[in-house]
Amino acid sequence: MDRAGGGLENIVARALHRAPAEESPLLAWPVACGSAVAERTRAVSFADGVLRVEVANAGWRRELAALAPRYVATINRYSAATVRRIEFVVMA
Repeated sequence: MDRAGGGLENIVARALHRAPAEESPLLAWPVACGSAVAERTRAVSFADGVLRVEVANAGWRRELAALAPRYVATINRYSAATVRRIEFVVMA
């Protein structure tokens, strides 16, 4: 099973590296955060190394901000562009 997971990870990484650099971090967000978080958030923009992600409320923003370094590392493993930080914003 580990080999299958590694193979799938390689396929995802190659696909995301082929995406336009400005879109790659947006596409990598659901892969980095997982389906449960991805269903409740939305990556909305990427500029100057900052990925902006909309969240439902301040509680989600606080929770995800604590996990941001892990998400940045994972996104940078897959993305064609380097993410320096993630900014979580409450949906308007």
